[in-house]
Amino acid sequence: MTAPSIRARVRAEMIDEIKAIARQHLAADGANLSLRAVARDLGMVSSAVYRYFPSRDELLTALIIDAYDALGAAVEAADAGTTPDDLRGRWHGVFRAARRWALDNPAEYALIYGSPVPGYAAPRDTVEPAQRPPVVLVGILRDGFTSGQVTPPPADELSDPVRADLAAISDLIAPGLPEALLARGMAAWTQLFGLISFEIFGRLNNGLDHRDEYFDHQTRLMADLVGLP
Repeated sequence: MTAPSIRARVRAEMIDEIKAIARQHLAADGANLSLRAVARDLGMVSSAVYRYFPSRDELLTALIIDAYDALGAAVEAADAGTTPDDLRGRWHGVFRAARRWALDNPAEYALIYGSPVPGYAAPRDTVEPAQRPPVVLVGILRDGFTSGQVTPPPADELSDPVRADLAAISDLIAPGLPEALLARGMAAWTQLFGLISFEIFGRLNNGLDHRDEYFDHQTRLMADLVGLP
């Protein structure tokens, strides 16, 4: 193995170690990360960590991208593991996979779907990873529409400004998908993460004990809303 490849491997291992320690801090202290604290737990001087992440924001960005990618991979795997024509099966599988990932990784979920981090502005690098979960849901609608299994709602249920906005989104992630159907898909997407957030952040405590059953009930309602057969 050549010297440059050894250095690259060592650098990659060190970046992974820094991020692992940072995730422990996320779980304990939220997104109020300190590079000095991370360095201390690694047994390093802070200047050494700055060689890998020049600022707290760059470390946060790396963690955010990793979280979006992990969630995206989970929902994509769930979708791929279901029969393509079974639209409801795919829908339920994706919803459940997103919830399972969030329950298993509450700190990472809070980082990407919780309160904004004060003083942090997410760069463009986070946009594509963030689109992975909604693109999977939109793909189910697109397959249903193109196969004739899903009938789009009336176009006139949207105002002209909203239709224009959704047309631009459709061009990016679902060319040819009717805007009114995309609107319902986006409503389902926000409902999904609203449900998960209520559970993760304790909004269902002392009210709903049968969380799995309630989640599946809401998933069915959203499947009805978008017109899945």
